Order: sequence, then C-alpha cells, then structure tokens
Amino acid sequence: MKYYFAPMEGITGYIYRNAHHKFFNNVDAYYTPFLVPTQNRKFTSREKNDILPEHNEGLRTIPQIMTNQWEGFLWTAQELKKYGYQEVNLNLGCPSRTVVSKQRGSGFLAVPDQLDQFLDRIFSLDMKISIKTRIGIDSPDEFYRLMEIYNKYPLEELIIHPRIQKDFYRNTPNWDSFKMAVSVSKNPVCYNGDIFTPKDYERLMQTFPTVERVMLGRGLVTNPMLSGEIQGNGCLKKEPLKEFHDQILSGYQETISGDRNVLFKMKELWAYLIISFENGEKLGKKIQKSQNIMDYMSAVEELFRNLELESTLDISGSGY
Repeated sequence: MKYYFAPMEGITGYIYRNAHHKFFNNVDAYYTPFLVPTQNRKFTSREKNDILPEHNEGLRTIPQIMTNQWEGFLWTAQELKKYGYQEVNLNLGCPSRTVVSKQRGSGFLAVPDQLDQFLDRIFSLDMKISIKTRIGIDSPDEFYRLMEIYNKYPLEELIIHPRIQKDFYRNTPNWDSFKMAVSVSKNPVCYNGDIFTPKDYERLMQTFPTVERVMLGRGLVTNPMLSGEIQGNGCLKKEPLKEFHDQILSGYQETISGDRNVLFKMKELWAYLIISFENGEKLGKKIQKSQNIMDYMSAVEELFRNLELESTLDISGSGY
C-alpha cells in the first residue's frame, strides 16, 4: 500500500511538508499545492520556493499543476524537469467556484472533449503524469465518459475523489462510481476522500481490497499521525505534535514578514488541529482571537498543558 499526502492550498507547503516528514514520516509522497501557469511564464516567488530541490530534500514531492491550457502545462512541467522532477500531477479536482468558473480544476470536467484534446497534447511530454479528479460536475453519470478519456492515456495513476464538483466536501463519497472506475481503469487507481480514522481506512479496504494507493488530506492535517496509525505504528502523541507545531511556526517566522501574516497561516492550520483535542473549542477560539505571537503562544502552551488528545478521533460529521 502507498500512502499519499494530498495538496491543501495554504497549508501543505514546503515548511509544513518538511516538519511532517521529520516528526511523523508516514507517507510515501507529498503533492504540492497547485501551480497555475501564467502568461508571462514565470513562477511566483512562493511557487518557486515551494518546489526548490533544497526545500524538498529527502521527500518524494510531486508538483501539481492546474490549468486548461496545454501550452502552459507543458511549459510548467518542462521547468519542473529542470529542477529534477520526473512526475507531475494534473488538478482536475478543485471544486472552488472561482476556479471552476475559469474551467480549471474540476471545472475542466464540464468540457470533456476539450479535456481529451488537452490530454492528447500533454502526453507528448517525457515525464510521468498523474491525474487527481472528481467524478463530474453535476452528476456521477458524467464519470463514464471521463473514464473513457482517462483510459486513452498512460497515466502514472488516477487519483479519484468520488464526489461531484457541486458536492464540494459535503455528502458521502460515491463508492459506486469508484467501484466502476476500479473495474474499468487501465491505469493504477488511488482513492481519496473522507479517510479520517483507521476504521474509515479499514472499511475502504474491506470494500476495495485490490486498491493499493490511498491519498489522505483533511484527515491527515487534523491528525498528522493518521497514516502511521493506519499502518499500526502507534497513535498521535502530544510531545511530537508540539515539536511539529513549533517547527512550522519557526519556519513561517523565518520566511514570512510580520506577526499578522504568520498568525494567519498558523490559525488556518489550527482550524484542523484543534479537532484532535478533547474539549478544544474554548482554547481553539482563544488561539483564533490572538492578535500577536506572544498571545498566540500563551494560548497554544495552555492548550498543550491542559488538554488531552482525543482517544477515538472522528471528524466525519464536523464539517471538515
């Protein structure tokens, strides 16, 4: 079984990835938050920092690209190849309305013929290409046509989040659609979606015993030890979690200007981490209300000192 860390915009950048690898080291590959090719054919400083080899030493890092323009995809992939990357991932899964309105991410699924032409162009590239996809825009029935398209190309793997775009992260993943994909796919299939606990993983494996790849996202950000727990390597402990937190904070303070911007990043992470603590709501609010690093650290220290981790973490009904 291979375990992948899903890309989460604003959270799983290189500072986070390095800290996770150091303290938990329980995934086989990290996917970067998406890169969007621009007309001037330049990476932003943020994008460049995220993919620099020296910022990803010791990690298997796979850059993700989001575009509906084959020229932009090829340029980005070729630039990444100069940095030593041998594989890229195409984002056909992002459900954000601003992304979808530009027919990017899962919005590209609305025009399957154009998607087919796009894939025909980019598979001239001498690199491995994987795809992360949803199963359609409005209806799971759209996935039959999409699978016909995907089967035309030699994908490194097809990562399937079995929701339609309009679901966002609501409703239950459509395992019937995933079952269809497993049965007909000519490419290796990876499952992604609502794996929050080892029990969730066990249910997946009982239903799909031939699946050998799983991508974890929100569940792994909430519990950075989730993949390790699934593999039987123990459970989340406060001490490594605190050290993990401190390294991320230190990394942001070294690379981001101003307390306000650092706190924005840390609060975004705590929206997930707080769920791992018993009765964490009160101190979670205190963290979110902090206005400077001193107040923030005071709230974080109080939390780690006074609260225990959830013994049976289940965030399936939490909105995450």
